[in-house]
Amino acid sequence: MSSMRSNKSRRDRAFAYLAVLVYASIIGLSFMYTKVALAYASAIDTLALRFTLSFAAIVILVATGVFRLSLKGKPWPRLLLLALMYPLGFFTLQAFGLKHASSAEGGIIFAVTPILTAMLAGFFLKESTTLRQKLSILLSVFGVVLIFVMQGSSMDLTNAAGMLLLFLSCLVSAGYTVLSRFLLRTFTPPEVTSFMMTIGCVTFWLASLLDHTANGTMNQILTPLANPDFIWAILYLGILASLVTAFSSSYALSKLEASKISVFSNLSTVISIAAGAFLLGEAVTVYHLIGSVLIVAGVIGTNVKPKPKEAATLRDTKSKMPKNNVV
Repeated sequence: MSSMRSNKSRRDRAFAYLAVLVYASIIGLSFMYTKVALAYASAIDTLALRFTLSFAAIVILVATGVFRLSLKGKPWPRLLLLALMYPLGFFTLQAFGLKHASSAEGGIIFAVTPILTAMLAGFFLKESTTLRQKLSILLSVFGVVLIFVMQGSSMDLTNAAGMLLLFLSCLVSAGYTVLSRFLLRTFTPPEVTSFMMTIGCVTFWLASLLDHTANGTMNQILTPLANPDFIWAILYLGILASLVTAFSSSYALSKLEASKISVFSNLSTVISIAAGAFLLGEAVTVYHLIGSVLIVAGVIGTNVKPKPKEAATLRDTKSKMPKNNVV
């Protein structure tokens, strides 16, 4: 019996790592599609149409029985806080932050998200990380920063307001990861994903309608859909970059520690470089390769199992921790 449980645990972890790799791959390509979409529509309209597709897909998945939802008796209002963090808080802070700061500055700041996640996970979830894991997370962050700095990017202090908003978006993203890990003890990944996509669709549509009403441009709200490039971009963003990534990250967080999951986000930089090289013919330099190696090494170092001696030390430490009395 124990052998069967062990095999199931290994299989679950393997699927979780596959899910988070899918997540990182999709996010890595999403920047390119976001640029295409924003060429034809405003940020708020893009978000509204993006989450409309996500919500429509959720309806189909629930109607066909692929997603089974059962919120009865569960503290579903807690999911409102999660949705407030992502997608609402994250995308809002990111959009306004990038209005006052460059995308390169955003890339550098977003790289620190795994550090914030590890800190919050340690404080709220009591997830411990070894020295090697801490250094590995820092290594992956350094790899991202190296790539951006070598490209000639720097931090302009005159953009302090934008950088503060971007940092807050990172903090919100880290909080979302930690809160998801906690709520997934009660809710299933389909339930969390469905709730987030529904709230995102309703909220961003309200914001879009208010914006067009104020500007007297209500007749232009669906104009971007006349362009095939926009349609392909919004399909990618709505189905893959929103729905699939939300579900894959939720599934991974139900099986793996938050700090291990978060460091995979830096892999999106590597995937963006690879996509630029293979799809757009962009040049790959030595610092791209060095930074990518550092990122991959950091991800591996954070997630590989500790050596027997290190594992024994962790077990000894946990055995000395006081246990809660059960009444």
